[in-house]
Parts: sequence; structure tokens; C-alpha cells
Amino acid sequence: MVSKVCYRKMTPADVKAVHAIEQAVFVAPWTEESFHYEMNDNEYACYIVAEADGALIGFCGMWMVFGDVQITNVAVIEQARGLGVGEGLMKTAMATAKAHAMENMSLEVRVSNYVAQSLYRKLGFQDGGIRKGYYTDNQEDALVMWVSL
Repeated sequence: MVSKVCYRKMTPADVKAVHAIEQAVFVAPWTEESFHYEMNDNEYACYIVAEADGALIGFCGMWMVFGDVQITNVAVIEQARGLGVGEGLMKTAMATAKAHAMENMSLEVRVSNYVAQSLYRKLGFQDGGIRKGYYTDNQEDALVMWVSL
């Protein structure tokens, strides 16, 4: 069981833990170097982490560019799924984007990931189209979803 969850901005000290979550959750994970680049060199990147009992249990990445936000990745460890952590990450990301005067947010989600799609729709996201063969591991299509902030 997860105790109180704290949502905060990711720091460079979080990279190893975030990368471990990325590896556990995704079939084609980003490299640790990619996260270091995001933290140190990508001026458009912003990452939110979810922490409980002193350990990271999830994260959400986004790029904020010219009024639009692209969600790059959202991941929650298996033990914390179904407890509202993903929703908390997305709500925190949306609030952060609004605070930076962003107007729209978009993301891609696997067409087979009905749980995530349901969460995004609950948060006001709408279907925007299909990206054919988007995922490199199995060429699965991605559903593009967006919301006005």
C-alpha cells in the first residue's frame, strides 16, 4: 500500500530512479543519458515525479513549446497502479503547464492501452487521430489525444 504521495519537479538526483521506472514500465525505454539531457540541456523539458515513503513511484515528462505541451512519457510502478498516482501526475503536469501559460496539451498512447485512454478522457482529453506504426517495438498505432488547458 502506498502512503501519502508527494508530486514535485524532478531534479538531477532523481535520474537514476526515474530511469529504473522507465526500464520497468516500457518495452523500449529511454536511456539514462536521455534523461540527463532532458534535465540539463533541454530548455523546453519539465518532469514531475511522484514520491511516497521516500521512493519515486512514478513520473511524467513534458515539453513546453510556444504555448503547446507535448507529454513525452508517463510511468507508474506496478505496485502503485490503480491508486490514482497517474491521475495525480497528469493533474500536476496540467497545473504546471497552465502556470507557464501553455494553452494546449497533447500525447500519444498505444491504441491497446485502454486504462490510460480512460484516464486521459476523464481529464478532458479528446481523440485527435492515429499515428500508424508509431511504436518501434511492435509497430502498434498510437492514438493522439489533446486537451485545451
